[in-house]
Amino acid sequence: MRTDDLDYELDPTLVATRPVEPRDAARLMVVPADGAPPEHRRVRDLPELLRAGDALVINRTRVVPARIHLRRASGGVLEGLVLPPEAPGRIACLLKGARRLREGEALELRGPEDRVVGVLEVLGREGDQVLLGIVEGGSIDALLEAAGTVPLPPYILGARRERPDDGLDAFDARDRAWYRTVYQAADSTQRSVAAPTAGLHFTPGLLESIEARGVHVVPVELEVGPGTFKPVATDRLEDHPMHRERYVVEEAARERLHQVRASGGRLLAVGTTTCRVLESLPDRLRGPTLAAETGLLIAPGHVFRHVDGLLTNFHLPRSTLLALVAARIGLERLREVYIQAIAHRYRFYSYGDAMLVP
Repeated sequence: MRTDDLDYELDPTLVATRPVEPRDAARLMVVPADGAPPEHRRVRDLPELLRAGDALVINRTRVVPARIHLRRASGGVLEGLVLPPEAPGRIACLLKGARRLREGEALELRGPEDRVVGVLEVLGREGDQVLLGIVEGGSIDALLEAAGTVPLPPYILGARRERPDDGLDAFDARDRAWYRTVYQAADSTQRSVAAPTAGLHFTPGLLESIEARGVHVVPVELEVGPGTFKPVATDRLEDHPMHRERYVVEEAARERLHQVRASGGRLLAVGTTTCRVLESLPDRLRGPTLAAETGLLIAPGHVFRHVDGLLTNFHLPRSTLLALVAARIGLERLREVYIQAIAHRYRFYSYGDAMLVP
């Protein structure tokens, strides 16, 4: 398909710069599968929109404060995004202005009040990534907790700069609490540099209400990388080099998914990341713990094998996320839904409102 088919015009004032509080007060557009007009609800209405015996599948990955600032001996400052680590003591980083870095060069990692919290050494490059070794400061996690900021998407940072009346700096201390799900696992083996944003709408109370309804909440993990929100730059969607992401589905989760499906319940994915995990699973749902990678591009023409419904946010134009939603409801229906969302002034993107395709 042509990438132009995933384009649309958006009023920039609809880009959300902060989440609604409480989280489940966000608006929810319910898009019936039969083509009927969408309903306008709230996320807190989810329990009455689900059925006993359904499974709500969530991505419990842990978001790390992966945006860092480094200072060269010359005084120059570099901003970067730390990617999920591949080896102890080594960091792969996307750095702005890194062309002149030399192998062996020492870089100071700066934290709050421009305090030095660690020293890193340039080890070399792999493609567009700079490889850094830890010289001083401890583990990767300790350094990021001390000096990292939340890796907010560029569209939120840009909207905040353009709308100072919102009262938010580009990086707000509250983002550490805002830009993570209430159910993220502290011991998660999957460290994400972007949040599974559909999950940001849940509160502990909402999850309790959903489970009281007889709905199973089933956790999986997918390591969300920076490629998730990258716009498609190719003319044809099929030519886009799809990013790969690691995922883990525990044996108990696979068994629960099997039981729900066998008893006639629906599998409802919370977010596109969870949808990619479920659609990457083998046809046989039950089985041992599965740790693997997925490079699955879900677009119109995809035949869904496991996902029966999707809760998701409103996504960037020309993105693989939008293509996934189009695969679920059809391209024409997608256009109609987005026209309505804009007309009804839904809030867009990571901190925005949501839609449910049951």
